[in-house]
Amino acid sequence: MGNNYAKYLRILTAGLFLITFISSCKRDTTGPMPIAAKSLATLGFYEVDSSIYKRIYIPITKIGDQTVDYFGIFDTGSSGMTMDANGILPASMITSTGIQVAGDSVTVGGITVTSQQAVISYGNVTGETQEYGNLAYAAITIGGPEGTITTKRIPMFLYYKIVDLTTGKALPQHSNDVFGVGPGVSYANSKIASPLSYFTMGPGATSGFKMAMLNSASFSINGTYVAGQLTIGLVPTDLSTKSGFVMHQLTYGAQGGYSPNIPATITYSGQTVQASVLFDTGNPGISVIANSASPSNAFTLPDNTAVTLTTGSGFSYQYTATTSNNLTEVAKPSFTGDARTIFSLNFFTSNEYLMDYTNHRIGLKSN
Repeated sequence: MGNNYAKYLRILTAGLFLITFISSCKRDTTGPMPIAAKSLATLGFYEVDSSIYKRIYIPITKIGDQTVDYFGIFDTGSSGMTMDANGILPASMITSTGIQVAGDSVTVGGITVTSQQAVISYGNVTGETQEYGNLAYAAITIGGPEGTITTKRIPMFLYYKIVDLTTGKALPQHSNDVFGVGPGVSYANSKIASPLSYFTMGPGATSGFKMAMLNSASFSINGTYVAGQLTIGLVPTDLSTKSGFVMHQLTYGAQGGYSPNIPATITYSGQTVQASVLFDTGNPGISVIANSASPSNAFTLPDNTAVTLTTGSGFSYQYTATTSNNLTEVAKPSFTGDARTIFSLNFFTSNEYLMDYTNHRIGLKSN
């Protein structure tokens, strides 16, 4: 009986060792569970309709150390944030001829203003606005009722004067604060890029953002806050072929870096135009088709004109132009000084938009 007990004990011990060994191997091969990729934040826009034009604004609640209450025009057609220095810097620093900076730079309220000056232009020769100011650096907090997110210290443009070149008159303070989220860099200073491009992504996420389709019924004269329209940070499902986004690879230029302009074919009224298209949330109301063969310098398409766009990557979009909605103009580049075809904010009320900063791509999705 003692011998049998010893034999069974050896068998039992060997069995326990085998179970332990198998269990150990299983844990080693399984490893830790992968971390699911997450976006950084989902924010909203204020949708504004002044009865003359429409805008979408992103709330800016802090610049440097200062709590503020400003609104940046959310602009896919430009790169970099511009902000009026009035109300942000001490009044003693701002004169009619510029921002006073002793030496190379000065830091006030968590904002570093450099002595590097520049001019930023918006629009074209038929209606151009210019901002005069300096390169600056500060951390920026954006967001509204659903939450906020703060950038690290990033380059931006502080302007002391803004002028409408059509009239030659200065515009009101903070009338053209722009939150430019396009790819590439600012033409005013190559250090300035989209504020959203400076965020550090978590594991598995890609630098960029996506916009939900804008709610056309929410535009109001006082501005309506619509939550959930902007997602910062892209996850793999956003970039997969199943997402529905048609991706467009961007081209690099020596000036301005990656361009947001996408090759496409435009058809209207029996005309076919090979175009370089900018989808521009900063254009408040009139889409412009550039056509060097236009019979006049500029004219508005008649009501109920069908317009079709097809990009080289296969994205298609069709709409009907009217004077009350989707107002569309055809213009000669020699008249406007701009060879691009520009689709206005109306495009974004029926389509989704994605910007992939890491891989230099724009995604378009029709709804």
